Amino acid sequence: MARPTLSLSITLNPHSRISYVALATVTSRRTLHSTTRRLDRFERSDFSGQGFTGEYEPGQPTGGPLGDASIAGVPRVTPKALKDHLDQFVVGQERAKKVLSVAVYNHYQRVQEVQRREEEQARLEAEHARRNRHPVEDEYPGQQQVAPLKPIFASHPDPPKPEPVEPVEPPPKQEPVPEPPIIDTSPLTIEKSNVLLLGPSGVGKTLMIKTLARVLDVPVSISDCTPFTSAGYIGEDVEVCVQRLISAANFDIAAAERGIIVLDEVDKIAAAKVHHGKDVGGEGVQQALLKIIEGTTLQIKVNQERSSSHSSRAGQNGRDAAPPAAKGEIINIKTDNILFICAGAFGGLHKMVLDRVAKGGLGFGAEVRRAPTKEDAHNTMLTGEDEMFKKHLPFFVRENTTPQGARKSDSSKRIYNTLDLVVPSDLQKFGMIPELIGRLPVSCALSALDEESLVRVLTEPRNSLLGQFEQLFKLSGIELGFTSGALREVAKSATSMGTGARALRTVLERLLHDCMYETPGSSTKHILITQPVAQLKQPPLYFRREEKRKYHRLFEEEEQAWQDELDRKNGVATSQFPSFEDYRTKSLAAGIS
Repeated sequence: MARPTLSLSITLNPHSRISYVALATVTSRRTLHSTTRRLDRFERSDFSGQGFTGEYEPGQPTGGPLGDASIAGVPRVTPKALKDHLDQFVVGQERAKKVLSVAVYNHYQRVQEVQRREEEQARLEAEHARRNRHPVEDEYPGQQQVAPLKPIFASHPDPPKPEPVEPVEPPPKQEPVPEPPIIDTSPLTIEKSNVLLLGPSGVGKTLMIKTLARVLDVPVSISDCTPFTSAGYIGEDVEVCVQRLISAANFDIAAAERGIIVLDEVDKIAAAKVHHGKDVGGEGVQQALLKIIEGTTLQIKVNQERSSSHSSRAGQNGRDAAPPAAKGEIINIKTDNILFICAGAFGGLHKMVLDRVAKGGLGFGAEVRRAPTKEDAHNTMLTGEDEMFKKHLPFFVRENTTPQGARKSDSSKRIYNTLDLVVPSDLQKFGMIPELIGRLPVSCALSALDEESLVRVLTEPRNSLLGQFEQLFKLSGIELGFTSGALREVAKSATSMGTGARALRTVLERLLHDCMYETPGSSTKHILITQPVAQLKQPPLYFRREEKRKYHRLFEEEEQAWQDELDRKNGVATSQFPSFEDYRTKSLAAGIS
Protein backbone atom coordinates (compact mmCIF):
# COMPACT_ATOMS: atom_id res chain seq x y z
CA MET A 1 0.00 0.00 0.00
CA ALA A 2 1.59 3.22 -1.10
CA ARG A 3 1.98 6.13 1.28
CA PRO A 4 -0.15 9.07 0.26
CA THR A 5 1.78 12.07 -1.08
CA LEU A 6 0.95 15.50 0.21
CA SER A 7 1.33 18.39 -2.21
CA LEU A 8 1.25 22.00 -1.22
CA SER A 9 0.43 24.53 -3.85
CA ILE A 10 0.63 28.26 -3.39
CA THR A 11 -1.01 30.58 -5.75
CA LEU A 12 0.83 33.90 -6.34
CA ASN A 13 -0.35 36.79 -8.31
CA PRO A 14 1.92 38.01 -11.15
CA HIS A 15 3.30 41.02 -9.22
CA SER A 16 4.35 38.91 -6.22
CA ARG A 17 5.95 36.32 -8.45
CA ILE A 18 8.13 38.94 -10.10
CA SER A 19 9.25 40.26 -6.69
CA TYR A 20 10.08 36.76 -5.48
CA VAL A 21 12.28 36.04 -8.53
CA ALA A 22 14.17 39.31 -8.07
CA LEU A 23 14.74 38.62 -4.37
CA ALA A 24 16.07 35.12 -5.07
CA THR A 25 18.48 36.47 -7.69
CA VAL A 26 19.94 39.09 -5.35
CA THR A 27 20.32 36.55 -2.53
CA SER A 28 22.17 34.04 -4.75
CA ARG A 29 24.57 36.72 -6.01
CA ARG A 30 25.35 37.91 -2.48
CA THR A 31 25.98 34.34 -1.32
CA LEU A 32 28.27 33.68 -4.30
CA HIS A 33 30.21 36.90 -3.66
CA SER A 34 30.72 36.11 0.01
CA THR A 35 31.96 32.57 -0.66
CA THR A 36 34.45 33.59 -3.36
CA ARG A 37 36.16 36.30 -1.25
CA ARG A 38 39.83 35.58 -0.51
CA LEU A 39 40.72 34.82 3.07
CA ASP A 40 43.83 36.98 2.99
CA ARG A 41 41.88 40.15 2.19
CA PHE A 42 40.17 42.23 4.80
CA GLU A 43 37.44 44.76 4.47
CA ARG A 44 37.24 48.07 6.25
CA SER A 45 34.14 46.84 8.10
CA ASP A 46 36.09 43.97 9.70
CA PHE A 47 37.86 46.40 12.04
CA SER A 48 35.09 48.90 12.54
CA GLY A 49 34.34 47.66 16.05
CA GLN A 50 37.95 47.67 17.31
CA GLY A 51 39.69 50.54 19.08
CA PHE A 52 43.04 52.22 18.27
CA THR A 53 46.11 50.09 18.93
CA GLY A 54 48.74 52.87 18.79
CA GLU A 55 49.39 56.55 18.23
CA TYR A 56 51.93 58.65 16.35
CA GLU A 57 53.10 62.19 17.09
CA PRO A 58 55.48 63.88 14.61
CA GLY A 59 57.39 65.86 17.23
CA GLN A 60 58.15 62.87 19.50
CA PRO A 61 60.93 60.26 19.07
CA THR A 62 60.05 57.03 17.34
CA GLY A 63 59.56 53.97 19.52
CA GLY A 64 59.83 50.29 18.80
CA PRO A 65 62.75 48.46 17.18
CA LEU A 66 63.77 51.54 15.14
CA GLY A 67 63.75 53.87 18.13
CA ASP A 68 67.56 53.98 18.34
CA ALA A 69 68.11 54.38 14.59
CA SER A 70 69.80 57.46 13.20
CA ILE A 71 67.44 60.34 12.49
CA ALA A 72 69.48 61.22 9.40
CA GLY A 73 69.19 57.75 7.86
CA VAL A 74 71.97 55.46 6.68
CA PRO A 75 75.05 57.45 5.57
CA ARG A 76 75.90 57.18 1.90
CA VAL A 77 79.63 57.25 2.62
CA THR A 78 81.61 55.80 5.50
CA PRO A 79 85.26 56.26 6.55
CA LYS A 80 86.07 52.70 5.43
CA ALA A 81 84.50 53.29 2.03
CA LEU A 82 86.50 56.49 1.57
CA LYS A 83 89.74 54.76 2.57
CA ASP A 84 89.05 51.85 0.21
CA HIS A 85 88.63 54.37 -2.58
CA LEU A 86 91.92 56.05 -1.66
CA ASP A 87 93.69 52.67 -1.66
CA GLN A 88 93.03 52.40 -5.39
CA PHE A 89 95.03 55.55 -6.16
CA VAL A 90 97.47 56.15 -3.27
CA VAL A 91 100.19 53.73 -2.17
CA GLY A 92 100.97 53.47 1.55
CA GLN A 93 100.16 56.32 3.96
CA GLU A 94 97.66 54.15 5.85
CA ARG A 95 97.26 56.42 8.86
CA ALA A 96 97.00 59.58 6.76
CA LYS A 97 94.24 58.02 4.66
CA LYS A 98 92.32 57.04 7.79
CA VAL A 99 92.64 60.52 9.33
CA LEU A 100 91.53 62.24 6.14
CA SER A 101 88.63 59.82 5.61
CA VAL A 102 87.35 60.34 9.16
CA ALA A 103 87.64 64.14 8.85
CA VAL A 104 85.70 64.21 5.58
CA TYR A 105 83.06 61.78 6.90
CA ASN A 106 82.51 63.85 10.07
CA HIS A 107 82.17 66.98 7.98
CA TYR A 108 79.65 65.21 5.75
CA GLN A 109 77.61 64.11 8.78
CA ARG A 110 77.83 67.58 10.31
CA VAL A 111 76.56 69.17 7.10
CA GLN A 112 73.60 66.80 7.02
CA GLU A 113 72.78 67.57 10.67
CA VAL A 114 72.88 71.33 10.04
CA GLN A 115 70.63 70.93 7.01
CA ARG A 116 68.19 68.76 8.97
CA ARG A 117 67.98 71.33 11.78
CA GLU A 118 67.34 74.15 9.33
CA GLU A 119 64.52 72.18 7.70
CA GLU A 120 63.07 71.34 11.12
CA GLN A 121 63.21 74.99 12.20
CA ALA A 122 61.50 76.08 8.99
CA ARG A 123 58.78 73.47 9.53
CA LEU A 124 58.17 74.63 13.12
CA GLU A 125 57.99 78.28 12.08
CA ALA A 126 55.50 77.46 9.33
CA GLU A 127 53.39 75.43 11.75
CA HIS A 128 53.46 78.24 14.33
CA ALA A 129 52.40 80.79 11.73
CA ARG A 130 49.60 78.50 10.54
CA ARG A 131 48.26 78.05 14.06
CA ASN A 132 48.36 81.73 15.06
CA ARG A 133 46.78 83.23 11.97
CA HIS A 134 43.04 84.06 11.81
CA PRO A 135 40.96 81.16 10.43
CA VAL A 136 39.34 83.37 7.75
CA GLU A 137 41.98 86.04 7.26
CA ASP A 138 44.28 85.60 4.27
CA GLU A 139 42.21 82.63 3.12
CA TYR A 140 41.27 84.21 -0.21
CA PRO A 141 43.01 86.83 -2.34
CA GLY A 142 41.78 90.31 -1.49
CA GLN A 143 40.34 89.23 1.87
CA GLN A 144 40.13 92.21 4.25
CA GLN A 145 41.55 92.00 7.74
CA VAL A 146 39.06 91.45 10.53
CA ALA A 147 38.34 94.61 12.52
CA PRO A 148 39.51 94.41 16.14
CA LEU A 149 36.74 94.10 18.76
CA LYS A 150 36.02 97.20 20.86
CA PRO A 151 35.25 97.16 24.58
CA ILE A 152 31.61 96.83 25.59
CA PHE A 153 31.44 100.26 27.15
CA ALA A 154 33.00 101.97 24.16
CA SER A 155 29.55 102.90 22.81
CA HIS A 156 28.40 104.49 26.09
CA PRO A 157 29.26 108.17 26.51
CA ASP A 158 29.74 107.78 30.26
CA PRO A 159 31.27 104.45 31.27
CA PRO A 160 30.04 103.12 34.63
CA LYS A 161 32.08 104.22 37.63
CA PRO A 162 33.57 101.49 39.80
CA GLU A 163 32.22 101.08 43.31
CA PRO A 164 34.40 102.37 46.14
CA VAL A 165 36.59 99.71 47.70
CA GLU A 166 37.56 99.73 51.34
CA PRO A 167 41.29 100.11 51.96
CA VAL A 168 43.09 96.85 52.60
CA GLU A 169 46.04 96.56 54.93
CA PRO A 170 49.29 95.91 53.14
CA PRO A 171 50.54 92.32 53.44
CA PRO A 172 53.54 91.63 55.63
CA LYS A 173 56.93 92.13 54.03
CA GLN A 174 58.23 88.93 52.48
CA GLU A 175 61.68 87.87 51.42
CA PRO A 176 62.50 88.57 47.76
CA VAL A 177 61.93 85.65 45.47
CA PRO A 178 65.16 84.61 43.73
CA GLU A 179 65.20 85.18 40.00
CA PRO A 180 64.85 82.04 37.90
CA PRO A 181 68.04 80.92 36.14
CA ILE A 182 68.58 81.70 32.49
CA ILE A 183 67.73 78.66 30.40
CA ASP A 184 69.36 78.27 26.98
CA THR A 185 67.25 76.07 24.72
CA SER A 186 69.65 76.16 21.76
CA PRO A 187 70.57 72.68 20.45
CA LEU A 188 73.97 71.08 20.76
CA THR A 189 76.38 72.46 18.16
CA ILE A 190 79.02 70.22 16.59
CA GLU A 191 82.13 72.26 15.88
CA LYS A 192 84.28 71.52 12.86
CA SER A 193 87.74 69.96 13.15
CA ASN A 194 90.13 71.36 10.55
CA VAL A 195 93.04 69.19 9.40
CA LEU A 196 96.77 69.81 8.94
CA LEU A 197 98.76 67.41 6.71
CA LEU A 198 102.56 67.40 7.03
CA GLY A 199 104.99 65.56 4.80
CA PRO A 200 107.78 65.99 2.27
CA SER A 201 107.13 66.76 -1.37
CA GLY A 202 105.75 64.04 -3.60
CA VAL A 203 104.23 61.70 -0.97
CA GLY A 204 100.55 62.08 -1.95
CA LYS A 205 99.09 64.97 0.08
CA THR A 206 97.47 66.74 -2.86
CA LEU A 207 96.66 63.47 -4.63
CA MET A 208 94.56 62.19 -1.73
CA ILE A 209 92.56 65.41 -1.57
CA LYS A 210 91.96 65.48 -5.35
CA THR A 211 90.90 61.83 -5.27
CA LEU A 212 88.29 62.49 -2.59
CA ALA A 213 87.09 65.64 -4.35
CA ARG A 214 85.97 63.58 -7.35
CA VAL A 215 83.57 61.41 -5.33
CA LEU A 216 82.23 63.83 -2.70
CA ASP A 217 78.84 65.48 -2.91
CA VAL A 218 80.17 68.78 -1.55
CA PRO A 219 82.16 71.39 -3.51
CA VAL A 220 85.94 71.31 -3.01
CA SER A 221 88.48 73.96 -4.01
CA ILE A 222 92.28 73.81 -3.80
CA SER A 223 94.24 77.06 -3.38
CA ASP A 224 97.98 77.60 -3.26
CA CYS A 225 99.14 79.77 -0.36
CA THR A 226 102.33 80.90 -2.11
CA PRO A 227 100.88 84.05 -3.82
CA PHE A 228 98.89 85.15 -0.74
CA THR A 229 99.82 88.56 0.67
CA SER A 230 98.35 90.94 3.19
CA ALA A 231 95.53 93.24 2.09
CA GLY A 232 96.73 96.21 0.08
CA TYR A 233 99.90 94.61 -1.30
CA ILE A 234 100.65 93.12 -4.71
CA GLY A 235 99.46 89.52 -4.77
CA GLU A 236 96.29 87.62 -3.94
CA ASP A 237 94.15 88.29 -0.90
CA VAL A 238 93.20 85.36 1.31
CA GLU A 239 89.54 85.75 0.31
CA VAL A 240 90.47 84.30 -3.09
CA CYS A 241 90.22 80.79 -1.63
CA VAL A 242 86.55 81.44 -0.79
CA GLN A 243 85.94 82.85 -4.28
CA ARG A 244 87.30 79.64 -5.80
CA LEU A 245 84.96 77.61 -3.59
CA ILE A 246 81.97 79.66 -4.78
CA SER A 247 83.05 79.07 -8.38
CA ALA A 248 83.39 75.31 -7.70
CA ALA A 249 79.84 75.35 -6.29
CA ASN A 250 78.55 77.05 -9.46
CA PHE A 251 77.78 80.16 -7.40
CA ASP A 252 75.37 78.21 -5.19
CA ILE A 253 75.95 80.00 -1.88
CA ALA A 254 74.11 77.39 0.20
CA ALA A 255 76.32 74.61 -1.21
CA ALA A 256 79.50 76.70 -0.89
CA GLU A 257 78.83 77.34 2.81
CA ARG A 258 79.12 73.57 3.39
CA GLY A 259 82.14 72.93 1.15
CA ILE A 260 85.80 72.07 1.72
CA ILE A 261 88.72 74.47 1.15
CA VAL A 262 92.22 73.02 0.74
CA LEU A 263 95.13 75.36 1.46
CA ASP A 264 98.17 73.78 -0.19
CA GLU A 265 101.75 74.83 0.56
CA VAL A 266 100.67 76.36 3.86
CA ASP A 267 104.26 76.20 5.13
CA LYS A 268 105.17 78.96 2.63
CA ILE A 269 103.30 81.54 4.75
CA ALA A 270 105.43 80.91 7.83
CA ALA A 271 106.66 84.04 9.54
CA ALA A 272 110.02 85.18 8.22
CA LYS A 273 112.63 87.22 10.04
CA VAL A 274 112.49 90.56 8.24
CA HIS A 275 115.00 93.15 9.44
CA HIS A 276 113.58 96.03 7.38
CA GLY A 277 109.92 96.53 6.49
CA LYS A 278 106.89 94.33 7.09
CA ASP A 279 106.42 90.61 6.55
CA VAL A 280 103.52 90.90 4.08
CA GLY A 281 103.59 87.27 2.91
CA GLY A 282 104.04 85.49 6.24
CA GLU A 283 102.54 86.43 9.56
CA GLY A 284 100.21 88.98 7.94
CA VAL A 285 98.60 86.25 5.82
CA GLN A 286 98.22 84.00 8.87
CA GLN A 287 96.47 86.78 10.74
CA ALA A 288 94.07 87.28 7.82
CA LEU A 289 93.26 83.56 7.73
CA LEU A 290 92.27 83.38 11.41
CA LYS A 291 88.71 84.66 11.16
CA ILE A 292 88.06 82.85 7.87
CA ILE A 293 89.04 79.49 9.32
CA GLU A 294 87.28 80.15 12.63
CA GLY A 295 84.05 81.30 10.99
CA THR A 296 82.90 84.72 9.81
CA THR A 297 80.76 86.40 7.15
CA LEU A 298 82.63 87.61 4.07
CA GLN A 299 81.49 89.94 1.34
CA ILE A 300 82.62 88.52 -1.98
CA LYS A 301 82.22 90.24 -5.33
CA VAL A 302 81.18 87.81 -8.04
CA ASN A 303 83.25 88.48 -11.13
CA GLN A 304 83.29 85.10 -12.86
CA GLU A 305 80.94 83.28 -15.20
CA ARG A 306 79.03 80.18 -14.23
CA SER A 307 80.60 76.83 -14.89
CA SER A 308 78.51 74.18 -16.62
CA SER A 309 80.30 71.21 -15.02
CA HIS A 310 78.82 71.68 -11.58
CA SER A 311 75.34 72.33 -12.91
CA SER A 312 75.38 68.99 -14.70
CA ARG A 313 76.72 67.31 -11.57
CA ALA A 314 73.96 68.89 -9.49
CA GLY A 315 71.36 67.57 -11.89
CA GLN A 316 72.80 64.07 -11.68
CA ASN A 317 72.68 64.18 -7.87
CA GLY A 318 68.98 64.84 -7.96
CA ARG A 319 68.96 68.38 -6.65
CA ASP A 320 68.13 71.59 -8.44
CA ALA A 321 70.94 74.04 -8.95
CA ALA A 322 70.49 77.35 -7.16
CA PRO A 323 69.96 80.46 -9.27
CA PRO A 324 73.31 82.01 -10.16
CA ALA A 325 74.50 85.25 -8.70
CA ALA A 326 74.68 88.13 -11.14
CA LYS A 327 78.08 89.17 -12.43
CA GLY A 328 79.50 91.98 -10.36
CA GLU A 329 77.09 91.37 -7.47
CA ILE A 330 78.37 91.46 -3.88
CA ILE A 331 77.23 88.43 -1.92
CA ASN A 332 77.59 87.40 1.72
CA ILE A 333 78.91 83.96 2.60
CA LYS A 334 79.42 82.35 6.02
CA THR A 335 82.52 80.24 6.63
CA ASP A 336 81.30 78.64 9.89
CA ASN A 337 80.52 75.30 8.23
CA ILE A 338 83.39 75.22 5.71
CA LEU A 339 86.04 72.57 6.42
CA PHE A 340 89.66 73.68 5.95
CA ILE A 341 92.43 71.19 5.11
CA CYS A 342 95.95 72.66 5.20
CA ALA A 343 98.88 70.78 3.66
CA GLY A 344 102.57 71.58 3.54
CA ALA A 345 106.04 70.03 3.30
CA PHE A 346 107.49 71.93 6.31
CA GLY A 347 111.08 71.34 5.25
CA GLY A 348 113.52 71.22 8.16
CA LEU A 349 110.80 70.70 10.77
CA HIS A 350 111.99 67.16 11.52
CA LYS A 351 115.36 68.53 12.65
CA MET A 352 113.61 70.74 15.22
CA VAL A 353 111.68 67.71 16.45
CA LEU A 354 114.84 65.63 16.83
CA ASP A 355 116.58 68.44 18.71
CA ARG A 356 113.70 68.48 21.18
CA VAL A 357 113.20 64.75 21.80
CA ALA A 358 116.68 63.26 21.21
CA LYS A 359 119.12 62.84 24.08
CA GLY A 360 122.85 63.34 23.86
CA GLY A 361 125.12 60.34 23.37
CA LEU A 362 127.17 60.63 26.56
CA GLY A 363 128.41 57.77 28.74
CA PHE A 364 128.96 54.07 28.17
CA GLY A 365 126.22 52.26 26.28
CA ALA A 366 124.65 55.48 24.98
CA GLU A 367 123.59 55.51 21.35
CA VAL A 368 125.49 58.01 19.23
CA ARG A 369 123.49 59.23 16.25
CA ARG A 370 125.45 59.89 13.09
CA ALA A 371 125.81 63.41 11.77
CA PRO A 372 123.13 64.31 9.18
CA THR A 373 124.26 64.33 5.56
CA LYS A 374 123.03 66.27 2.58
CA GLU A 375 120.75 63.38 1.60
CA ASP A 376 118.98 63.59 4.98
CA ALA A 377 117.73 67.14 4.33
CA HIS A 378 114.32 65.80 3.19
CA ASN A 379 114.40 62.35 4.78
CA THR A 380 112.12 62.27 7.81
CA MET A 381 112.32 58.51 8.49
CA LEU A 382 114.32 56.83 11.25
CA THR A 383 114.92 53.12 11.81
CA GLY A 384 115.07 51.32 15.13
CA GLU A 385 114.48 54.23 17.58
CA ASP A 386 111.85 52.20 19.46
CA GLU A 387 112.43 53.51 22.95
CA MET A 388 112.40 57.19 22.01
CA PHE A 389 109.33 56.95 19.79
CA LYS A 390 107.31 54.87 22.24
CA LYS A 391 107.81 57.62 24.79
CA HIS A 392 106.82 60.54 22.56
CA LEU A 393 104.48 59.01 19.96
CA PRO A 394 101.02 60.66 20.36
CA PHE A 395 98.97 57.65 19.21
CA PHE A 396 98.84 53.91 19.84
CA VAL A 397 100.67 51.51 17.53
CA ARG A 398 100.04 47.77 17.46
CA GLU A 399 102.93 45.39 17.88
CA ASN A 400 102.75 43.88 14.39
CA THR A 401 102.35 47.17 12.51
CA THR A 402 104.38 50.28 11.85
CA PRO A 403 103.23 53.80 12.81
CA GLN A 404 102.28 54.30 9.16
CA GLY A 405 99.80 51.37 9.38
CA ALA A 406 101.75 48.84 7.29
CA ARG A 407 102.44 45.28 8.38
CA LYS A 408 105.78 44.65 10.08
CA SER A 409 107.73 41.44 9.61
CA ASP A 410 109.56 39.78 12.48
CA SER A 411 113.00 40.24 10.95
CA SER A 412 112.66 43.87 9.86
CA LYS A 413 113.15 46.82 12.15
CA ARG A 414 110.35 49.26 12.73
CA ILE A 415 110.58 52.48 10.72
CA TYR A 416 109.35 55.74 12.30
CA ASN A 417 108.41 59.09 10.86
CA THR A 418 109.90 62.01 12.78
CA LEU A 419 106.98 64.26 11.86
CA ASP A 420 104.64 62.03 13.89
CA LEU A 421 106.18 63.62 17.01
CA VAL A 422 105.31 67.21 16.03
CA VAL A 423 103.70 69.32 18.78
CA PRO A 424 102.34 72.89 18.53
CA SER A 425 105.56 74.31 19.98
CA ASP A 426 107.53 72.87 17.04
CA LEU A 427 105.18 74.50 14.53
CA GLN A 428 105.43 77.77 16.43
CA LYS A 429 109.21 77.56 16.27
CA PHE A 430 108.93 76.92 12.53
CA GLY A 431 107.07 80.22 12.05
CA MET A 432 103.36 79.48 12.46
CA ILE A 433 101.48 81.69 14.91
CA PRO A 434 99.80 79.88 17.85
CA GLU A 435 96.35 81.26 16.99
CA LEU A 436 96.43 79.50 13.60
CA ILE A 437 97.84 76.29 15.08
CA GLY A 438 95.00 76.13 17.60
CA ARG A 439 92.44 76.28 14.79
CA LEU A 440 93.91 73.11 13.21
CA PRO A 441 93.29 70.50 15.93
CA VAL A 442 93.83 67.42 13.74
CA SER A 443 97.34 66.91 12.39
CA CYS A 444 98.79 63.94 10.54
CA ALA A 445 102.22 63.28 9.07
CA LEU A 446 102.85 61.50 5.77
CA SER A 447 105.91 59.30 5.38
CA ALA A 448 108.61 59.64 2.76
CA LEU A 449 108.51 57.00 0.01
CA ASP A 450 111.32 54.45 -0.01
CA GLU A 451 112.49 52.37 -2.97
CA GLU A 452 109.92 49.61 -2.42
CA SER A 453 107.08 52.13 -2.20
CA LEU A 454 108.16 53.82 -5.44
CA VAL A 455 108.06 50.45 -7.24
CA ARG A 456 104.48 50.02 -6.01
CA VAL A 457 103.64 53.56 -7.17
CA LEU A 458 104.82 52.59 -10.66
CA THR A 459 102.57 49.54 -10.96
CA GLU A 460 99.71 49.31 -8.40
CA PRO A 461 97.44 52.41 -8.58
CA ARG A 462 94.60 52.59 -11.08
CA ASN A 463 96.27 55.50 -12.85
CA SER A 464 99.80 54.17 -12.35
CA LEU A 465 102.63 55.90 -14.16
CA LEU A 466 103.71 52.72 -15.92
CA GLY A 467 100.14 52.15 -17.12
CA GLN A 468 100.03 55.66 -18.54
CA PHE A 469 103.16 55.12 -20.63
CA GLU A 470 101.96 51.68 -21.75
CA GLN A 471 98.69 53.23 -22.93
CA LEU A 472 100.59 56.03 -24.66
CA PHE A 473 102.62 53.51 -26.71
CA LYS A 474 99.53 51.36 -27.30
CA LEU A 475 97.91 54.28 -29.13
CA SER A 476 100.71 53.84 -31.72
CA GLY A 477 100.27 50.04 -31.83
CA ILE A 478 103.41 49.31 -29.78
CA GLU A 479 103.70 47.07 -26.70
CA LEU A 480 105.96 48.37 -23.92
CA GLY A 481 107.47 45.99 -21.36
CA PHE A 482 109.47 46.62 -18.17
CA THR A 483 111.26 43.85 -16.31
CA SER A 484 111.34 43.75 -12.49
CA GLY A 485 115.00 44.69 -12.49
CA ALA A 486 114.29 47.73 -14.68
CA LEU A 487 111.50 48.91 -12.35
CA ARG A 488 113.84 48.59 -9.39
CA GLU A 489 116.48 50.68 -11.14
CA VAL A 490 113.93 53.38 -12.03
CA ALA A 491 112.82 53.58 -8.39
CA LYS A 492 116.43 53.73 -7.22
CA SER A 493 117.17 56.65 -9.56
CA ALA A 494 114.03 58.48 -8.38
CA THR A 495 114.95 58.02 -4.71
CA SER A 496 118.22 59.89 -5.15
CA MET A 497 116.41 62.97 -6.56
CA GLY A 498 114.56 63.73 -3.30
CA THR A 499 111.27 64.82 -4.91
CA GLY A 500 109.22 61.75 -4.04
CA ALA A 501 106.89 60.15 -6.58
CA ARG A 502 107.21 63.13 -8.93
CA ALA A 503 110.76 62.02 -9.74
CA LEU A 504 109.43 58.81 -11.32
CA ARG A 505 108.02 60.70 -14.29
CA THR A 506 111.31 62.53 -14.72
CA VAL A 507 113.25 59.25 -14.85
CA LEU A 508 110.80 57.58 -17.24
CA GLU A 509 110.72 60.57 -19.58
CA ARG A 510 114.50 60.52 -19.86
CA LEU A 511 114.57 56.75 -20.33
CA LEU A 512 111.83 56.53 -22.96
CA HIS A 513 112.54 59.76 -24.83
CA ASP A 514 114.37 58.07 -27.73
CA CYS A 515 111.72 55.33 -27.92
CA MET A 516 108.92 57.87 -28.22
CA TYR A 517 110.85 59.58 -31.03
CA GLU A 518 111.97 56.58 -33.10
CA THR A 519 109.26 53.91 -32.87
CA PRO A 520 105.98 55.65 -33.96
CA GLY A 521 105.41 54.91 -37.65
CA SER A 522 108.20 52.30 -37.82
CA SER A 523 108.08 48.49 -38.01
CA THR A 524 108.72 48.17 -34.26
CA LYS A 525 105.86 46.49 -32.39
CA HIS A 526 107.52 45.59 -29.08
CA ILE A 527 109.88 47.51 -26.78
CA LEU A 528 111.64 45.84 -23.86
CA ILE A 529 113.30 47.77 -21.03
CA THR A 530 115.67 45.54 -19.05
CA GLN A 531 117.88 46.28 -16.07
CA PRO A 532 120.97 47.16 -18.18
CA VAL A 533 118.78 49.49 -20.25
CA ALA A 534 117.53 51.23 -17.08
CA GLN A 535 121.14 51.55 -15.93
CA LEU A 536 121.92 53.31 -19.25
CA LYS A 537 124.41 50.61 -20.21
CA GLN A 538 122.67 49.69 -23.45
CA PRO A 539 119.88 51.06 -25.68
CA PRO A 540 116.26 49.86 -25.48
CA LEU A 541 115.49 46.59 -27.25
CA TYR A 542 113.19 46.83 -30.30
CA PHE A 543 111.30 43.88 -31.83
CA ARG A 544 109.26 43.65 -35.03
CA ARG A 545 105.95 41.85 -35.39
CA GLU A 546 107.51 38.50 -36.39
CA GLU A 547 109.87 38.65 -33.37
CA LYS A 548 107.10 38.43 -30.80
CA ARG A 549 108.26 35.03 -29.49
CA LYS A 550 111.78 36.32 -29.09
CA TYR A 551 110.45 39.28 -27.13
CA HIS A 552 108.51 37.08 -24.70
CA ARG A 553 111.38 34.58 -24.32
CA LEU A 554 113.87 37.32 -23.46
CA PHE A 555 111.37 38.85 -21.03
CA GLU A 556 110.99 35.51 -19.19
CA GLU A 557 114.77 34.99 -19.07
CA GLU A 558 115.29 38.42 -17.51
CA GLU A 559 112.58 37.74 -14.92
CA GLN A 560 114.13 34.37 -14.03
CA ALA A 561 117.58 35.90 -13.68
CA TRP A 562 116.16 38.63 -11.41
CA GLN A 563 114.39 36.05 -9.23
CA ASP A 564 117.59 33.99 -8.91
CA GLU A 565 119.46 37.11 -7.86
CA LEU A 566 116.88 37.84 -5.15
CA ASP A 567 117.05 34.26 -3.87
CA ARG A 568 120.82 34.47 -3.74
CA LYS A 569 120.67 37.65 -1.69
CA ASN A 570 118.10 36.18 0.68
CA GLY A 571 120.12 33.00 1.14
CA VAL A 572 117.62 30.70 -0.59
CA ALA A 573 119.21 27.65 -2.23
CA THR A 574 118.43 27.50 -5.93
CA SER A 575 118.94 24.62 -8.31
CA GLN A 576 121.02 25.00 -11.45
CA PHE A 577 118.36 23.02 -13.32
CA PRO A 578 115.02 24.81 -13.50
CA SER A 579 113.14 21.57 -14.36
CA PHE A 580 113.58 17.79 -14.33
CA GLU A 581 113.69 17.68 -18.13
CA ASP A 582 116.74 19.97 -18.17
CA TYR A 583 118.43 17.84 -15.55
CA ARG A 584 117.78 14.65 -17.56
CA THR A 585 118.94 16.21 -20.82
CA LYS A 586 122.21 17.45 -19.34
CA SER A 587 122.76 14.18 -17.51
CA LEU A 588 122.43 12.16 -20.71
CA ALA A 589 124.77 14.56 -22.49
CA ALA A 590 127.36 14.02 -19.75
CA GLY A 591 127.01 10.22 -19.89
CA ILE A 592 125.35 9.80 -16.49
CA SER A 593 122.68 7.10 -16.47
